[in-house]
Amino acid sequence: MAIRRLSGLITALITAALTMAVGAIDSSAQVEHEGEIEGVVRDAESDEPLAGALVSITASGRMAVSHGDGTFHLPVPGPRVYRVRIERLGYRAVSLEVDASRAEVVVVEMEAHPISLPDLVVTGSVVARAASEVLRPASVFAGEDLQRRLAGTLAETLSSEPGLAVSSMGPSSVHPVIRGLSGDRILMLEDGERVGDEFASGPDHATAIDPASARRVEVIRGPGAILYGSNALGGVINVVRDDVPSSVPRHLTGAFTLQGQSVSNAAGGSLNLTYGVTDRIPVRLELGLRSSGDLETPVGPLQNTSTDSREISGGTSWVDDWGHAGATFRYYGNDYGIPGGFVGGHEAGVRIELERAATRLRSVLRPRGVVESIEVDAGYTWYEHREIEPPDILGTLFERETVSGEVIARHGGWGPFSSGAMGTRASREDFGFGGSLFTPNSTQASLAVFALEEVDLNPIRLEAGLRYDWVRVRPDREDPSSDIGHIRERSFGAASGSLGALARLTPGFTVGASVARAFRTPSVNELFSEGPHLAAYVFEVGNPSLDTERGIGIDLFARLSGDRLNAEITWFRNAIADYVFPLETGELSRVRLPVFQFQGEDAVLTGFESALEWAPVGSLTVEAVASYVRGRIEATGEPLPLIPPLQARFAVGYAPRAWFVEAETRVAARQDRTGAFETATDGYAVFDLSAGLRITVMGRLNVITVRGENLGNAVYRNHLSRVKEIMPEAGRSIAVAYRVVF
Repeated sequence: MAIRRLSGLITALITAALTMAVGAIDSSAQVEHEGEIEGVVRDAESDEPLAGALVSITASGRMAVSHGDGTFHLPVPGPRVYRVRIERLGYRAVSLEVDASRAEVVVVEMEAHPISLPDLVVTGSVVARAASEVLRPASVFAGEDLQRRLAGTLAETLSSEPGLAVSSMGPSSVHPVIRGLSGDRILMLEDGERVGDEFASGPDHATAIDPASARRVEVIRGPGAILYGSNALGGVINVVRDDVPSSVPRHLTGAFTLQGQSVSNAAGGSLNLTYGVTDRIPVRLELGLRSSGDLETPVGPLQNTSTDSREISGGTSWVDDWGHAGATFRYYGNDYGIPGGFVGGHEAGVRIELERAATRLRSVLRPRGVVESIEVDAGYTWYEHREIEPPDILGTLFERETVSGEVIARHGGWGPFSSGAMGTRASREDFGFGGSLFTPNSTQASLAVFALEEVDLNPIRLEAGLRYDWVRVRPDREDPSSDIGHIRERSFGAASGSLGALARLTPGFTVGASVARAFRTPSVNELFSEGPHLAAYVFEVGNPSLDTERGIGIDLFARLSGDRLNAEITWFRNAIADYVFPLETGELSRVRLPVFQFQGEDAVLTGFESALEWAPVGSLTVEAVASYVRGRIEATGEPLPLIPPLQARFAVGYAPRAWFVEAETRVAARQDRTGAFETATDGYAVFDLSAGLRITVMGRLNVITVRGENLGNAVYRNHLSRVKEIMPEAGRSIAVAYRVVF
């Protein structure tokens, strides 16, 4: 009965998206007709026009790209005052207010500067704000910075940021780790929606996201993601693409990217295009391909680690004065290898074939008055993951289908609140298992309501959020006599909340604090798994009696931002009751796989993150990043397993207008605080060198970057690698990327 009610609610949300869009279309005649902001972007010193500048409206995300003569045309809903942000590679971002009721050309003069203004953050905030003004530590990858760090996986692309590390089982199955937490404690989003893959259920599972096509990637570190899900104890990663276009470009816009890497003979490319079919209907198309061979290390190749991935998507919408409504479809496939040849692994390794197809309906309405926007989303995701043993035997099968719906209303000034958001989300997920796994097929239903409010007491801003989640996990059969315990239906419900304060003590110095309570439901895999997971080299044993994880997270931070200096330091503590992790028992199963038993223990993780960016003179830059986390089991004081060591990054660069060069050293300390049966790893230092060129050809901005990694061909091991005992990390490599923006 509850499933029927949940399905009815999801259907109602989908119907609401369409009904509200139609209603808004009918009422659009009562509001001002859509206009546009016309402008030109120039170099402040030479007065030359700048192509490839991204011009966007902060509140709505509508955007345009400047052409070869520097001109741009940005559609707006009506003749009002808008906050507009202009970004361009090699230049300091400009933020200004534009009155669209005045028929004049806006002239934007941009100054070349080695340090840009903090990027805007949308994820987890009521309104878009600069990273220096959000209440939780945040990082944004966009433009040249994203291209410079672009790697084959999303986790590797982000690994240079403070607080982030990567765990891996080869070059394809690379997972992000934030403050020592991984799996579904990190919420992975595409345009604010959950990805719906199975990366969190095994270290061999790749993430179904290609970073090459991302317009920007936002990372929020720490708990408190009230708007997206209480289980985000570690943080949120949001890949922004604008799959459902929110504006209609006057001309064809998009980007074309090519990349290659010598260490694995990798080559790939992506193309995204947005075109206005009419003055109301934009269409966005995207295609991506990537292929690589076995990874080379200083001591030889890591066999069976090649990969072939492909991605295609299409989206369209109706854009009007009232907002926009549209749909998108995205397909992603990846065939990759997991190395073997040692205890727990297949003699010849395992091949994995994964596919994901997702459809999404999205409507964003912008009524006049206190309510500034109403976002209605409905989506369906199908995912399948097959682990193939030689010669061609299905060893393990994972299937997942997700149907979800969400409504979020955002408001401006209302009573004591300066801004806020409230909403609800419902979803149903069907999990299927096959091959050698005895995990029962299961269904998970969830329902959530949430609110997040802000009070601006200039120079202090306060934020408070509250969320309630209900989750029910139902196996397709009850088994009181199972070897792992009583397999049965489980229901969970709990409230999450967050409080935060940020004080601007001077125009360039802010301090802040936040405390958040979050909870996480045990996954189907943690509850009911039983059997060999060959590609992960483990025999997994679930625990049907696991309780929910309940975490209390505290962040204290200070930020300094100026014309030639940006700095931030954060201290955090995360106390998690009934923290679930797979404990290696030291035993081997009948098929000689190490036995891992899921169990819950109270745990505490504490640490710090720091980042410094300084331009001492001219175009010279100095950058330093460091982070550390220490995890322990509360009852015994023993270390938590799979915790990254102290790590840091130091870089010196030179970045005038048209080119840049940067030398970088990545270092990590020895990690000997290990869990049971976990091996220690030595510290290391790795040297990298990168350079890039920005040129305008035929009115299009072209960016070429070359990056040399591990130039000393050092033999080093990542503590979070599952294959560190047999092979070190990648050897010397040259990576090349080319991108044209139009």
